[in-house]
Amino acid sequence: MTAKIKSVFICQNCGYQTPKWMGRCPDCGQWNCMVEELEENEKAVKRPFLKGRPKGINNISLVSEMRLKTGMDEFDRTLGGGVVPGSLILIGGDPGIGKSTLILQAAERLAQKGLVCLYISGEESPAQIKLRAERLNVNSENLYVITGTCIEALFEEVEPLKPDLMIIDSIQSVYTDSLNSAPGSVGQLRETSSRLMVFSKETGIPVFLIGHVTKEGAIAGPKVLEHLVDTVLYFEGERGHLFRVLRSVKNRYGSTNEIGIFEMKDSGLAEVGNPSRLFLEERPQDVSGSVVIPCIEGTRPLLLEIQALVGPSPLGMPRRTTLGVDHNRISLLVAVLGKKMGLELGDQDIFVNVAGGLKVDEPAADLGIISAMISSFLDRPVERHLVMFGEVGLAGEIRGVSQPEMRIREARKLGFSRCVLAKSNLEGSASIKGMTLDGVETIKELYDILF
Repeated sequence: MTAKIKSVFICQNCGYQTPKWMGRCPDCGQWNCMVEELEENEKAVKRPFLKGRPKGINNISLVSEMRLKTGMDEFDRTLGGGVVPGSLILIGGDPGIGKSTLILQAAERLAQKGLVCLYISGEESPAQIKLRAERLNVNSENLYVITGTCIEALFEEVEPLKPDLMIIDSIQSVYTDSLNSAPGSVGQLRETSSRLMVFSKETGIPVFLIGHVTKEGAIAGPKVLEHLVDTVLYFEGERGHLFRVLRSVKNRYGSTNEIGIFEMKDSGLAEVGNPSRLFLEERPQDVSGSVVIPCIEGTRPLLLEIQALVGPSPLGMPRRTTLGVDHNRISLLVAVLGKKMGLELGDQDIFVNVAGGLKVDEPAADLGIISAMISSFLDRPVERHLVMFGEVGLAGEIRGVSQPEMRIREARKLGFSRCVLAKSNLEGSASIKGMTLDGVETIKELYDILF
């Protein structure tokens, strides 16, 4: 008997299914996301994935799970120390940000060590990939390229090659013949990703998936795609800036707080070994509204410049524009300044920016943001060789943050001689030669020290 085929409408955002078209998905609330797909009632029997017999956790050997180091320290740090064999890694980012460039350079490093790497492209021809490889000086004999989109045909080509690493660019372009829906649909993404996951676990071959992102910045497709993989990396950066940030948002084999910083050049992506120095190279001297803060990204301290511009607004509703910091956090700090210090900024336009294009989301930046706003409002510059960090509460108190000594040592390394921090952090921090520490408990004390 032939299999019966029925039509079903599937939400491309969350995977919700309904027999009739609906303008709005009742599950996730998105509009115009229902796409008609054909579904077979009789599904093929799949062989379940099972690897070995049950073992005691103390009897499991980690010899075969040694990480593959690419030699790109920023890339390896974000992965938790290197590529784990048998892992499925998803890399997302805006179009043209450099995802394919990054993974091609990483594959070249591994291929130079004797590992066989296979680059599968569903969007570019071999000649186009060769053009990029020439620009990046990628010429290893162990790096193979193939173009195709049918996953069954790709597996047939992979089997005789037996690569040590596989790259899919992009996962939205790959499809399986077992489904009638178009490539990139929810069903195709779920099925092809599941097959690649089983393939990587059975063979021990790590697989990199490059994914498109939506206009909101999330990886296109249902959330099941991110739950299925072992590691999710986002490649971020502004097109007007040279710096790119590789950020881990999920990692089963390492920390999710690590970031890797790269600089885009004509010859590809170059690692940034000391990003703090680069971010502060063009800092203006003796200008109001400029403050340096030490923040922590994973295990790495970074010194960033917070810039604020506060001035009278010609509009009935003053503007609040932020780049790199949370917009709601700025509103909170403005309210604290008005209530606890009498600095009314309600009729002022406020612009806050993190120089270099990075994003800061930890509360330790509060002290720097509030100092930059006061400095710009009073038009009084903050001392050039001074850094500060601390969380500001609604009562105007300054709260301590984690790892104060690491922040202070990084500031001292770059030539700063004075640090303003929460008094609770001051009591637990060891004295550092050449660094003057000033502890504050309230924003009024901060105002008296700075201005």
